[in-house]
Amino acid sequence: MTAKNSDELQGKVDCYCRHGGESGLELGGEFATLLIRNMHNHSAILKAVFEGYALPPLGEHGIHHWARVFENGLTIAESNGADIEVVALFALFHDSRRVNECIDDGHGLRGALFAESLRGKLVHLDDARFDLLFEACKFHTDGLVVGDPTLQACWDADRLDLGRVGIKPSRQRLCTDAARDLLDWAHDRAVCWYETTDILSSWGWRSA
Repeated sequence: MTAKNSDELQGKVDCYCRHGGESGLELGGEFATLLIRNMHNHSAILKAVFEGYALPPLGEHGIHHWARVFENGLTIAESNGADIEVVALFALFHDSRRVNECIDDGHGLRGALFAESLRGKLVHLDDARFDLLFEACKFHTDGLVVGDPTLQACWDADRLDLGRVGIKPSRQRLCTDAARDLLDWAHDRAVCWYETTDILSSWGWRSA
């Protein structure tokens, strides 16, 4: 991206942050990603997550999984109109308070409560939008398929990455047509533990 294009993109982000939907700007691609970075400090959130994270950062439920969930979620959101900010935060919080890599009852609720503890500090959502984040985290392993489009985008984003643990999601257990369209692409990336370097870099993470 040229400096001119970068400045134009930042100008659009600034306009959207001031006027929201009234700006007439459509979300998608680099605009969506940059917009999210302007709303929340993902690097600071990631630091807070790791301060109390009980598992290996590069494990099955670690940072590479979160980054793929982030990208899956934003791609789904472009199609189903999900709240991209909530989807992005879901990627960071949904497994943030796991204590093992296997069955871990209640870890979604613990992640939701951790996000709640950061409200007004690192998490800046109004009550309605935070309720979506809380519900998305709390119920993400319950197999639900019906709900608000933002919940559906979050849950599908996570399910699309099951290939990393040897499971290919069933199309019938995905919530959205967008996720079903992405299934083969996302599964291939999950199986090979694809590293989403651009997202990781934007979070301030540097691979060894």
